[in-house]
Amino acid sequence: MRAWLLFLILAAPAMAEEITLSDTCPPSFQMLVDGTCELVTLYQFYDSPPQHGGLRARLDPPARRYTPQQIDLGRYLFFDPILSDGGDLSCASCHDPAQGFSDGKKRGIGAVELDRSTPTLWNVGFAQSLMWDGRTETLEAQALLPLLNPDEMAATVEGVETALNAAPGYVALFQIAFGAAPNIANTVIALAAFQSSLISLNSRYDRYAHGDATALNPQEIRGMNAFRGFVARCSQCHIPPLFTDFELAVVGAPADERGFADPGAGALSDDPARLGAFKTPTLRNITRTAPYFHAGQFDTLKGVVDFYNNTAGHAAPKGQDLRIHWHVHMTNGPKLSTATVADIIAFLAALEDENLMPERPAVLPSEPRP
Repeated sequence: MRAWLLFLILAAPAMAEEITLSDTCPPSFQMLVDGTCELVTLYQFYDSPPQHGGLRARLDPPARRYTPQQIDLGRYLFFDPILSDGGDLSCASCHDPAQGFSDGKKRGIGAVELDRSTPTLWNVGFAQSLMWDGRTETLEAQALLPLLNPDEMAATVEGVETALNAAPGYVALFQIAFGAAPNIANTVIALAAFQSSLISLNSRYDRYAHGDATALNPQEIRGMNAFRGFVARCSQCHIPPLFTDFELAVVGAPADERGFADPGAGALSDDPARLGAFKTPTLRNITRTAPYFHAGQFDTLKGVVDFYNNTAGHAAPKGQDLRIHWHVHMTNGPKLSTATVADIIAFLAALEDENLMPERPAVLPSEPRP
């Protein structure tokens, strides 16, 4: 009899584990009295003027805060293809954690191949402008663009809301996170909440900046000094500690291999200074996100450094009247030695940090439950 009961227990289907939302803030965040999570880093305890760019530059936490439940709900949504029109693309399809939250392609692929590459999402919660052409200022507004773009996830507001409300798992989780049924407004808030938790500020460079003199080797220190120097001028746009200034800049980027010369922010403005302007990307985890530039024009970091180590405008698309940023040197020919180029590339590798990589959900709320 006991053997028969044991057989029934072993033969019975396993009970599905209930999906719950975290009630604790992600690592490196503290919970405030209002129940929201605020980032805590050593950088916020330094005192420096804005755009300081030095080792111990002040960096305040992002002003927009979210609850642990909203962040965790956003994590499920980020990995779930339920948001796309065909149910086959998720945010993580392009922003792959294994690829530095990019995709390793020259240009992103949604419903069709796109004209621009997929940018990383590390530290995107600090961003003051988003998208390659800076067209949005908040993560919530940004989340709608790929979601509703017919060339990307090709969803509609009605389709997203219908799909989420048809998934009992999500109905319950939205009630926990927002006290309301799923709708497009709280969906993009949850996605923004999760993306704001993607923090990369604990690289070997950061340990050096905070006082560990052994964190960088001699070549990396030389590269850092060249990076910050007046000849290379890298840090004038890629300002530490985020290694971006979130500004639009015209650097004379070449056309892509198809011959397409992207007008960048010039497509959104009549200002001739915007033609060919693109947002300065962060260099955090840059070794994980090749190829580089807005359409993957360069396969390697050496290719990128060599581009800047040449005459301004030397690779610019013919026929574009570009107002190239004054930070790009106008003198002819290379300015940095081969050794210095190698030093800068070595320094960029010291910006790697994925210690706070979020966990990919083992089960999604949209999946059928036994």
